[in-house]
Amino acid sequence: MRGAREETVAWRYFSRDVVPFAAMFTVECTTVGANTLYKAASLRGLSFYVFVFYSYLVSTLLLLPLSLIFGRSRRLPPAKSPLFFKIFILGLLGFMSQIAACKGIEYSSPTLASAISNLTPAFTFTNFRMEQVRLRSSASQAKIIGAILSISGALVIVLYKGPKVLSGASFTSSSSLPISLDQNLTSSDSSWMIGGLFLASQYFLLSVWYILQTQIMEIYPEEISVVLFYNMCATLISALVCLYVERDLNSWKLKPGVSLVAVIYSGFFDTSLGSVIHTWGLHLKGPVYVSLFKPLSIAIAVAMASIFLGDALHLGSVVGSVILSFGFYTVIWGKAREDTTKTISDSEQSLLFPTQNREDETLS
Repeated sequence: MRGAREETVAWRYFSRDVVPFAAMFTVECTTVGANTLYKAASLRGLSFYVFVFYSYLVSTLLLLPLSLIFGRSRRLPPAKSPLFFKIFILGLLGFMSQIAACKGIEYSSPTLASAISNLTPAFTFTNFRMEQVRLRSSASQAKIIGAILSISGALVIVLYKGPKVLSGASFTSSSSLPISLDQNLTSSDSSWMIGGLFLASQYFLLSVWYILQTQIMEIYPEEISVVLFYNMCATLISALVCLYVERDLNSWKLKPGVSLVAVIYSGFFDTSLGSVIHTWGLHLKGPVYVSLFKPLSIAIAVAMASIFLGDALHLGSVVGSVILSFGFYTVIWGKAREDTTKTISDSEQSLLFPTQNREDETLS
């Protein structure tokens, strides 16, 4: 009996903590990869309007059969339900976020995009107050300290370079790259600031996207179906806007190369698979948990730049990544402790007031 109980507890920990952690980490890796591919494609002349429309189109075409195969047989709400209006707003927010992201990366680089992504937990945690903050609680103190450490670590990576500790030439040769990224991923100070403003706008919109998506999942907890409807709305919006703005028909012709790879990769891994995992994570853990993985993306971006782009690894990146990781795990510890305390409190309440709980369930 005791062994079965321990096995149940271990499985519950694995499904509610380990799997979401691994899934969110994987999504951040694919997002950084999509940003890097888009930067390479934009330097080859790919219009960001074309990229956004095709990415949503690929995602919609992929999710359509998946929703029929893996979707549950849950009835849709009535056509006049506010749910469909919220999904349309979700599509509009996603489209605006994608446009801001592409424009920001075009002006700057994927590394800056990963650094600015650290604003997402701050927007979600502070502005929208999605988490209860009790200053006397050790869980709340851990989350606050961890968030500060995560952002501080990201700032160290961006602002402090330090001496070189590892040469990127040991991993890859810059001559094998399709474009000279060492030269092209840099930009002037003014362009860097403009790109930062666009990227800050992107992650503000993304934090609102997280909040709204969480509310939608409470009404209709069907991850694949919700993401399909979201992508359909975003595809429709992007078709109307992008086809009107980008009138050069030659820009819409994708030839085999980095542009085609960027569109397919983004539509498959980022816009579709990433959105499904994010939606599942929002349903399971909430918007603050999902947004807290954004600080990890800068460490991933630094690693990818060193391994795949031949960039050198500097001491500032190592020190900042250590601080960022420590802060991240501090927040995760606080979140886990808070969930455990809440579970124990609910169990004690059910033991003390079993009759009242049954009456509440009957009324609900």
